[in-house]
Amino acid sequence: MKKFRALSLALVAAMCFSLLAGCGGGSSASPSPSASAPTASQPAETGSVGESGEITIALITNTTGDYAQYGIPVHNGAKLYIDQLNANGGINGKTIKVLEYDDKADGIETVNAFNLAMDNGITAVIGSVLTGATIALADATYEVNMPQITASATAAGVTMIDPEDENSEIRTNVFRSCFIDPFQGEKMADYAYNKLGARTAGILFETGNDYSEGLKDAFVKKAAELGLEVVATEAFATGDKDYKAQMTNIASKNPDVVFCPIYYGEAGLAITQGRQAGITATFLGGDGFGGIRDYASPEDLEGTVYCSGYAPGTESVAQFEADYQATYGEPVPNMFAPLAYDAAMLMCNALKSAEDAGLTAGTDEYKQAVIDALAANDGTEGITGSYTFDPYNNPIKSAAMIQLQGGEEKFTELY
Repeated sequence: MKKFRALSLALVAAMCFSLLAGCGGGSSASPSPSASAPTASQPAETGSVGESGEITIALITNTTGDYAQYGIPVHNGAKLYIDQLNANGGINGKTIKVLEYDDKADGIETVNAFNLAMDNGITAVIGSVLTGATIALADATYEVNMPQITASATAAGVTMIDPEDENSEIRTNVFRSCFIDPFQGEKMADYAYNKLGARTAGILFETGNDYSEGLKDAFVKKAAELGLEVVATEAFATGDKDYKAQMTNIASKNPDVVFCPIYYGEAGLAITQGRQAGITATFLGGDGFGGIRDYASPEDLEGTVYCSGYAPGTESVAQFEADYQATYGEPVPNMFAPLAYDAAMLMCNALKSAEDAGLTAGTDEYKQAVIDALAANDGTEGITGSYTFDPYNNPIKSAAMIQLQGGEEKFTELY
């Protein structure tokens, strides 16, 4: 049944093409990958795989297409870690050989890429990037118990077969370095109530978007627990650009904060129109706000707060930021590059555990050892925080709180 589910889910992902749940986005300008990543029909490297002295893995990202601003940083961050590891002797003297695929954020392309990678003898997968593609890949990797980690797909359904069921079957082979959607909604409600002193809130969300609705639902649930009253809830459809009516309704309730679990482009428009409608409240968002400074005026954005998986400019990420700049010729564009760096670190640490056990790469025993090592992380330090995984293979970690100050996105605290 899992094979049928993988195919059907890939088709659904291709048709629905849901955005990455939790896409922070960053600047719309995309950095160039270290090499032109191929399509899913052709791996970046060919020839015999699994040769003595090599450990072969797949890196599946979307480096072309409409959402490459997410996929390219994931590609670059993961490659940066692996290239540095290889330059320092690899794993017990073995080189990590990376087969790179561009899935164009399409579920069918993702599964095709995975099948090609399997034919080439991989023993682990890093990817994919957007939610639909990642879930399609997760179902395929679950079928063969292939170790997989994503840096960016935050929907609960990535690791759970049925996220609506607390007793859902878990894809025990699939992990992530990013936090999940419900976590963000809960975190922002808690921050509004306990840090900002808010007692009333308005909400603007996008209907039919898993990311937006997931954050909204979690915010509402946590707000009710805290005593944060939601006085207005407004929605818009995908593609809408005019939010004046919704913002006028929210303004009439004069909330202390307005939570907008949407992406940076729409959020910039919404905040601008909200200010025009008379809203003086603090706007709040999830990691989809990353890069919002380019989509509204500094005056309208002043004081806006969102949570992120990355604290730019801090001591813990300084070396990574310098290395990324030196390698790719531009600053870190958004949180997806450091999260991918951490994802590659976690996967390579797990590969080392299998190597230390003397197992043969590609065997069932080897893959299970990698999965067990990933699950066993207990406070492992990455550049975006420490990693311990919950029973659903989601990381337990703090969120970086980012505030708009004078038109710049400034890290304020881990919360």
